[in-house]
Amino acid sequence: MTERIKITYATLRNDNEELHALYEAGVARARARLGAHHRNLVDGVARDGAGTFELRSPIDDRVLVGTFARGTAGDARDAISAARAAQPAWRAMPWRERLAILRRAAELISERQMEYAAVMAIEVGKNRLEALGEVEEAADLLRYYADIFERNDGYDHPMDNLGDPAVHTRSILRPFGVFAVISPFNFPMALAAGPTAGALAGGNTVVFKPASAGAMSGSLLAETLSDAGIPAGVFNLVMGPGSTVGEELQVNPGVDGIVFTGSFEVGFALFQRFSTRFPRPCIVEMGGKNPAIVTARADLEEAAEGIMRSAFGYGGQKCSANSRVYVERPVRDELVRLLAQKTEKITIGDPLERENWLGPLIDASAVQRHQRAVAEARRDGRVHVGGEHLTEGDLGHGFYVEPTVVEVPAAHRLFQDELFVPLTAVAAVDSLDEAIALANESPFGLTAGVYSEDPGEVERFLDRIEAGAVYVNRRAGATTGAWPGVQPFGGWKASGSTGKAGLSMYYPAQFLREQSHTVVD
Repeated sequence: MTERIKITYATLRNDNEELHALYEAGVARARARLGAHHRNLVDGVARDGAGTFELRSPIDDRVLVGTFARGTAGDARDAISAARAAQPAWRAMPWRERLAILRRAAELISERQMEYAAVMAIEVGKNRLEALGEVEEAADLLRYYADIFERNDGYDHPMDNLGDPAVHTRSILRPFGVFAVISPFNFPMALAAGPTAGALAGGNTVVFKPASAGAMSGSLLAETLSDAGIPAGVFNLVMGPGSTVGEELQVNPGVDGIVFTGSFEVGFALFQRFSTRFPRPCIVEMGGKNPAIVTARADLEEAAEGIMRSAFGYGGQKCSANSRVYVERPVRDELVRLLAQKTEKITIGDPLERENWLGPLIDASAVQRHQRAVAEARRDGRVHVGGEHLTEGDLGHGFYVEPTVVEVPAAHRLFQDELFVPLTAVAAVDSLDEAIALANESPFGLTAGVYSEDPGEVERFLDRIEAGAVYVNRRAGATTGAWPGVQPFGGWKASGSTGKAGLSMYYPAQFLREQSHTVVD
């Protein structure tokens, strides 16, 4: 290959034969990894836990992804101690050398993109473009945060002088110490690599707990950082339950800051209890209930395509998924027709196969959540397309459902609760103003989109919508598809805790605290 193929979440085409040949080779390498045992990593040494847990593919429960050491609270304590012991030397390392390690890790991830993406597809059920995009994003997050740190000269800046040439003042950002990173199953590499890169670039050390359903991808990140030359103790991996490992990371006073991505219930509880003796940084991203608004002046074909991609990409298992649609009444029928038509054409099945766009949900509880929502829609409104649990043939060994478009009253629960399944609810409205008001009623504020060819309507939407990442007339995805250095991604209100977005120039500074130096000659 003369030039590496870059896949992002906005990639629309799937006809690059070279790409598919490379991916198929990656699938073969990924299959060779299946069934192996993976251990925790504490102070640079692999260790077992209290027994093991096994991970089976949501594509087919007959496929054993691997077995994993079940970490304990004691393992987490040892990892925190190792991270504390390693932090002074890591902080003292010249920041350019730290960044060089992160950039080496990024290059390794890119070199292994096909294999890592295939592992991810087997592990969590992503289709090939989604998995390839996430692996590419993980590498780009390492690169981008390293670049931001470098552009800011290591966050060491001279300040103004009041006129005395003997006085020299500077603002310097210093690391906090040890960060815990708790990542979700749905972006098991990118949402681990991003916080880890932000913490490590600034001289912090990390204790990382992946979601159990994404433990394999978490292990691959640890493998990559180790191969890139990360010193022992600087990055520690402890797999295991949230009730033990996760709990220890939340309550141990040796943790100086924490990053969590997951549900509002878990994230807000963590936010409320994490600071005890004094405030500690707590960066939590807690999901969304993301609206798309379609006005009577929209390109309806473009809107239907963008809604379909954002509502059903990765089975709606994204905090940015487009799960509610407000459409002006004059174009409601045509939009629903186009959306249903596009949804019916979605190919469902084993996502390792090129022709399948939609794979399985992550587990049986997600299927049950989908089926409960469909039943409510049938009772209280209408199911326009989809809704079935698919169990025929090999699909019966996985967690497959049909993507679903429903219509229910705008006050219905399906417009309020984050479901994390491929279901989007549609409601007709009488005006853009009504749509914006309904969109903003939600406690969440992560992403939002609008479709309108009227510049005045677009400006009203951009001025009044309460969300951290907003999109206008985006065919590639109404509410999804952010990329490092291109679209900052962070939530307002119940969707996030800091007001600073991931994937942006402001993110790495959250892992640092400011110190003012005034030195008199």
